[in-house]
Amino acid sequence: NNFLSRFEGVEMDSPILKNITLVDTPGILSGQKQSIGRNYDYESVMRWFAERADLIIIMFDAHKLDISDELKRVIELMKPHADKVRVVLNKADCVSTQQLMRVYGSLMWSLGKVMMTPEVCRVYMGSFWGAPLQNTDQARLLTQEKMDLFNDIAKLPENAVMRRINELVKRVRSVKVHAYIIHFLRKQMPIKPWGKKEKQRKLIDNLGREFMMCARRYDLARGDFPNVEEYQRYLSEIKDISEFQKLDKKMIKEMDKVFSIDIPALLQA
Repeated sequence: NNFLSRFEGVEMDSPILKNITLVDTPGILSGQKQSIGRNYDYESVMRWFAERADLIIIMFDAHKLDISDELKRVIELMKPHADKVRVVLNKADCVSTQQLMRVYGSLMWSLGKVMMTPEVCRVYMGSFWGAPLQNTDQARLLTQEKMDLFNDIAKLPENAVMRRINELVKRVRSVKVHAYIIHFLRKQMPIKPWGKKEKQRKLIDNLGREFMMCARRYDLARGDFPNVEEYQRYLSEIKDISEFQKLDKKMIKEMDKVFSIDIPALLQA
């Protein structure tokens, strides 16, 4: 509610906005402002938007590339949605061509450290404000970069259906893995009441190993498994794992049917 009380909407008559909604999320805090905090869960808000957006644009100023702790946490939240992330290096005309090369390299290096991947997302350079270009040496480059970004945005409606299908596939795979995890842990719990608490604690403490064994046992992709630490926190709130219902194999067959029949039908429609 604290976030929604500050959330505002604006309608504009623009052709590109007929099929696209732009959301300008709250800015990142840096320096001493990070210690002040907000009166709402900022990271939860960012996660909510990231899960539902078709494209995520992270903007950097050419004069300000510092990645604060808050920005680092937000970028880490975007890792499951890396295919949707684009980076914009704004006000690139405010520096010389030589400086722009250094700034671009520094940004790529910093992003690589945070994202922990050898391949960083697409970075667009430009000057996205109303003022004319200050440095016209790279005017042609910045104009082309701007057009590439606009084309990327304009294609969103065309790619939205495919992205929705991909999201559906990811959700179904996650549900299937979750069902097998609970089934695998539940089978290891003792039938009699004594020793249950100790056994459950050991399973949670060694959850990483249990995930690997579960993946091998039921031939599941390791990349579909949830974060170990988050799942440990979730299981620590459960009083007795053995009280979960048994795995419904008919439901598993229905989920497999989604992959083998329903999804291919959607792709051909």
